[in-house]
Amino acid sequence: MDTSLLAIFTPVKIILFIAVFTRISGLLASAPLFSTYPIPYQVKIWLCAIIAFIMFPFVHATSNFVMPTVMPELFVILLKEFFIGYLIGFCTNLIFIAVDMAANMFAIQMSLSVSQALNPSTGSTSPVITQAYTLLASMVFISLNAHQWLFSAVYNSFTSVPVGYGFFINGQIVQECVYLMGQMFNVAIGLALPIFGVLLISDVLLGFVSKMMPQMNVFMVAMPLKIYIGLLLCLVFFRPMAEYIAVALEKTLTAVSVLF
Repeated sequence: MDTSLLAIFTPVKIILFIAVFTRISGLLASAPLFSTYPIPYQVKIWLCAIIAFIMFPFVHATSNFVMPTVMPELFVILLKEFFIGYLIGFCTNLIFIAVDMAANMFAIQMSLSVSQALNPSTGSTSPVITQAYTLLASMVFISLNAHQWLFSAVYNSFTSVPVGYGFFINGQIVQECVYLMGQMFNVAIGLALPIFGVLLISDVLLGFVSKMMPQMNVFMVAMPLKIYIGLLLCLVFFRPMAEYIAVALEKTLTAVSVLF
């Protein structure tokens, strides 16, 4: 047996590689774009393996990993690694959740909530307009090279939160996660308010019209009119919304990079 191979594939290196692979798999399980669309599991596994293979030499050079002696210890370490990667991806994915919330708000106001279609990001049905804004957020994500930010955050996390038994949850991480979840609602309201506000005013005006002209069937006029106004407003605010999503995404990625 070749002793040089035994020197390379030591048990410590193998388990450390599995830990790196697990943290990256947690990231891809919740990160935008990677979890938004139904990418085959085989592709995700190979992508995790390639990224882990690239990061492993740098992590091994700076890590003081102590190999666990029993299976429960290994299970705890792998669970911790998966949770760290999942938390990084989840914090970034809050912007996509905010975009879905905003699109659902004015889709209901536009009377498009009945036009349901399968949403690949959630596996359930959602309004078609919501899927359009999910695609918009995905294009903004790609244009910012945000996937590189995510991989950079994971790489830096191996320095701030080394592989091992160390407990990493502290008050700063909890506070930042709560703040990012609060910002999710701010982004959702900021995206939905222009269109939602105009459609709400149109409802009030149609109410006045129904009082002034009782013989007019307002319900037959309101639905196509609101759809027309809503789609027109979507076209008008499409670029400002893309810029708003880009700014919010940059702030979130910066906060995640600093946190980890």
